[in-house]
Amino acid sequence: MMTEQELYKLKFPVGEFEKPKQITKNHINSWISIIEDFPQKIENITKNLSEEQLNYKYRPNGWTIKQVVHHCADSHINSIIRFKLAITENTPTIRPYFEDRFATLTDYSQPLDASLLILIGVHHKLGILLNNFSEDDLKRTFIHPEHGKQFSIEETIGVYAWHSNHHFAHIEQALKYNGSFN
Repeated sequence: MMTEQELYKLKFPVGEFEKPKQITKNHINSWISIIEDFPQKIENITKNLSEEQLNYKYRPNGWTIKQVVHHCADSHINSIIRFKLAITENTPTIRPYFEDRFATLTDYSQPLDASLLILIGVHHKLGILLNNFSEDDLKRTFIHPEHGKQFSIEETIGVYAWHSNHHFAHIEQALKYNGSFN
């Protein structure tokens, strides 16, 4: 039986996102680089995996590698919409979705090709968009009703960079444990 601390580490292998006290241009540039590089990292780590390996879970009761990749495509589609809403509207309220329910849909059991193409396209567009935000743009906000608070664009760039690293670490973890959580 695993301890709570061991289960936490499996759930958050890179820790939880911690917003810096002051977000600098260096933070933004580093985070954008992580976002831009993410699709290639996902493609590289998954391209030679067998169907059995793609169905490895990263923790007990966690998602499979396949589900993680499909989730990232869906989540990052939402991210670009959230950025665009924040930049074109005055503090819009975004719409959350049930990630756990999405993960049970039939497309999450399909090959990764479509989700990899989505990640490549969305992250290319994100790179263009994020690299061209002004200082004022970075301060714009949206409301996330699930959390009941406002998030700035600059903070959200950090969250999606963290999200990319978080789920990449899940894939590495699933492979490290060789499907022992299935």
